[in-house]
Amino acid sequence: MLFEDFNLDASLLKAVRSIGFSEPTDIQIKAIPAVMSERDLMASAQTGTGKTAAFVLPSLHRLLNVGRGAGRGPRVLVLTPTRELALQVNGDIGQLGRFARLSAGTVVGGMPYPPQIRMLSRTLDLLVATPGRLMDHMDQGRVDLSRVEILVLDEADRMLDMGFVDAVRTIAAATPANRQTLLFSATLEGAVLKIAKQLLNEPVRVALSTNSDRHTSIQQHIHHADSVSHKHQLLNHHLDNVDVTRALIFTATKRAAEKLAKNLRAQKHKSAALHGDMNQSKRKRTVENMRQGKFRLLVATDVAARGLDIKGISHVINFDMPMVAEDYIHRIGRTGRAGAKGNAISLVGPGDWDKLARVERLTGQKLKRSVVEGLEPDTSEPRPKRSGSAGPKSGNRGKSVPRSRGKRSSKGRGFASGHEARPAQRVSRRSQSARKNSSRTGGALHR
Repeated sequence: MLFEDFNLDASLLKAVRSIGFSEPTDIQIKAIPAVMSERDLMASAQTGTGKTAAFVLPSLHRLLNVGRGAGRGPRVLVLTPTRELALQVNGDIGQLGRFARLSAGTVVGGMPYPPQIRMLSRTLDLLVATPGRLMDHMDQGRVDLSRVEILVLDEADRMLDMGFVDAVRTIAAATPANRQTLLFSATLEGAVLKIAKQLLNEPVRVALSTNSDRHTSIQQHIHHADSVSHKHQLLNHHLDNVDVTRALIFTATKRAAEKLAKNLRAQKHKSAALHGDMNQSKRKRTVENMRQGKFRLLVATDVAARGLDIKGISHVINFDMPMVAEDYIHRIGRTGRAGAKGNAISLVGPGDWDKLARVERLTGQKLKRSVVEGLEPDTSEPRPKRSGSAGPKSGNRGKSVPRSRGKRSSKGRGFASGHEARPAQRVSRRSQSARKNSSRTGGALHR
């Protein structure tokens, strides 16, 4: 199938060709006809599959071919959970609409109000916004949503996880009841399904993959870590691997991101932190430096990294497991994008087993356990819950059970074969001296 088969406006086809693509992705093949037929849509697809263009192209086509009504407010409103994602979506609109005379803008937190106020005072075709800042403008009467024809909820699961459910409902209520609503999410379950039933009218449902088979292009495994110190040693081991050409490392907190990035720089690794306490210009500069290859490692929190599209991420490393299981899917989706191969490594410490259990329940698969010879854990993995789901008993609270001593490994720090991890098994107890010696003190159509 070709983009020409969608009967899109000629200016949009010209833009697609200028980007260098002719064949649509699976999500685009299924979503674009549904959107062009003016049906509501709820879609689930992994990151890197082209979902942004799946709603941008048909939205632009409508704007170009349906007369605009009176008023200045936006005709298309896209809500995203973070300003980074909002800016990326706006950039994609600019790329795909480069030959169309349409106006677009963003309303996001962390940016000055005056430019946004001036923009909202003019006639606008498309608006990309984060719920919090848009609500601020709505409370002051600065934005008119009565002209909205298409409402897009991008990464709806994350918006709900971040506590924007009431804001989303309020914003939707301010738009016309006969609008078209498009919902995109990593999962179509729980709270996402509930709000979809409230806001969507007999939607077309598109699910490219289930949680159990998504990210098949990404090799995923975990390392059992006894402590934070042990995590650092495992991390250092992987960063010595020449195959780690560009990595995104996730931490649970802003402070941890800064501290880890500083430690990595002290070890001569080119690295930087990315988190919510940084102002927008610094965050944008940091991401751009990573894209240009000035950094090899980017240490980020979930909020800051949401929507990141950096080509060539070879590895995602979860130094801390995410509190929300769905965030695991979004994290590892930063690698293995647009058909490339990727790697996802999770370091699971004493307080991470419940989080890992939630991830494994969500994905429906048990992640591969791997060990590094010379850096084997001193403790056993907690026993699964009696219900059969992965993870520790609730009474253990993630604490490991000591294992019996065995014969000490003599192979040192390396993997069993080159840098390949081998499946976890009963291994020797790592001596304190062994551990001490082992440590050293993308394109719019594919998003």
